Amino acid sequence: MDYTGFKKQVFDLTRIDLNAYKERQMKRRIDALISKNKFTGYDAYVSALKSDTKLFEEFVNYLTINVSEFYRNPDQWRNLEKEVYPYLISQFGKSLKIWSAACSTGDEPYSLVMTLADFLPLNQIKIIATDIDKQVLEKARAGLYNQKSVSGLPKKYVDKYMTKIGANNYQVNDEVKARVEFKQHNLLKDSYPTGCDMIVCRNVVIYFTDDAKNEIYRKFNNSLKKGGILFVGSTEQIINYRDLNYDSIKSFFYKKL
Repeated sequence: MDYTGFKKQVFDLTRIDLNAYKERQMKRRIDALISKNKFTGYDAYVSALKSDTKLFEEFVNYLTINVSEFYRNPDQWRNLEKEVYPYLISQFGKSLKIWSAACSTGDEPYSLVMTLADFLPLNQIKIIATDIDKQVLEKARAGLYNQKSVSGLPKKYVDKYMTKIGANNYQVNDEVKARVEFKQHNLLKDSYPTGCDMIVCRNVVIYFTDDAKNEIYRKFNNSLKKGGILFVGSTEQIINYRDLNYDSIKSFFYKKL
């Protein structure tokens, strides 16, 4: 079996379309994983994936990119707090529908809850948080993080919304956890939520081809209400935003026209 055949087998097994990823980078990562597990080629590895649940979960986890931290790129979060939240509340009221797409281990949606609670009562906040990877969603629901993950989060949020566990770990309080609904979702295949006031999708789309990126940005646009905001990562400025029906209101923030 060659890599093309392997991609087809992976899609049949996982519904993950490897054609949407940059091929050289992804093939190199997969070949390294196969070699680490001491398989001789794609055929043997696919056979093992079909019968070994642990190996299968490891593979899916490996395919998805899970680099996450609270309050990543603080300047952008400050812009969100100073300008974007007030705009959203003035435009759409206090019952905001916010989607954290490709949320990884939950650092981002929990950061959204904590920062938004400066503007709204906690019990009025609801964040939809999705990721393709079941394992990271389990970690996200558990809400347990190490010191490194929370090091960028302003101390006032750590003190107010987290409990220190042992020497180096922090547990997100239940009142914050209750404001996030975690669901499995594949950005390339599944239908998108509708009527969103803001979508946050950061540091994930960079791994996709240009065609897949544009498709995702179009789908996000359809998901947003008119005037809704898309917040992207620090390496993901959208050059052709006008073609995709957005206006750029600030670096990394785009408004649906």
